[in-house]
Amino acid sequence: STVLLFSSILLMLKNNMNNEINESFTSMIIMSALLLKSEAAPFHFWFPNMMEGLTWMNALMLLTWQKIAPLMLISYLNIKNLLIISIILSVIIGAIGGLNQTSLRKLMAFSSINHLGWMLSSLMISESIWLIYFLFYSFLTFILTFMFNIFKLFHLNQLFSWFVNSKILKFSLFMNFLSLGGLPPFLGFLPKWLVIQQLTSCNQYFLLLVMMMATLITLFFYLRICYSAFMLNYFENNWTMEMNMNNMNTNLYLTMTFFSIFGLFLISLFFFMF
Repeated sequence: STVLLFSSILLMLKNNMNNEINESFTSMIIMSALLLKSEAAPFHFWFPNMMEGLTWMNALMLLTWQKIAPLMLISYLNIKNLLIISIILSVIIGAIGGLNQTSLRKLMAFSSINHLGWMLSSLMISESIWLIYFLFYSFLTFILTFMFNIFKLFHLNQLFSWFVNSKILKFSLFMNFLSLGGLPPFLGFLPKWLVIQQLTSCNQYFLLLVMMMATLITLFFYLRICYSAFMLNYFENNWTMEMNMNNMNTNLYLTMTFFSIFGLFLISLFFFMF
């Protein structure tokens, strides 16, 4: 925050007093401070450790709501070179950082850094696409954190031995994981599809290639979770299971999951109808 205020004062001095301050240098400092606030790589170091100590509702705030202000300000500062470097680093670090994580909060943090790379690239093209991407990402993150919060899930091994009574809940949870990863038949693919289309029309092929490769890595660790949860024969304690989920929560969760899984079909139907 201090860096942001300091660079804003520098910029004001430049405008008011015609000082010999390089404006692009000042804008770069502002941009770096905003990227730090929106946890983009290479300024992401505080974020996973911070996430580790939060409850799920606070983590949700940090993952979604806290990104709006810095990203809006970044959209006014169009420093393309710095933005492209940050996008490439964000998608790569978000993908590789999540590979060896067993903590769900850290997993969501690295996933968020990866998605932020996509958001920054959509911000580079158009603000409306950024808004669409952000809304879809927030919706999918909300579904997962809502579920984790109800069952107080914080680590991967809890996922494997959970939901003994209800396999549908377990299945839907992992479908949401795949949707967040951006696997095509699910809703999470739609914003990525839009960004891919816009990047190809802007001839940003190298950037797109790096982003898609990194997203494949994130999909790999989501798939690895799903695969091990369904395929491996692990120990389940039937007597410790208590379904502390009331009907309203279940219905809300299943409704949101329905939109997460079949959203792409529904949107395609609307497109063909109108």
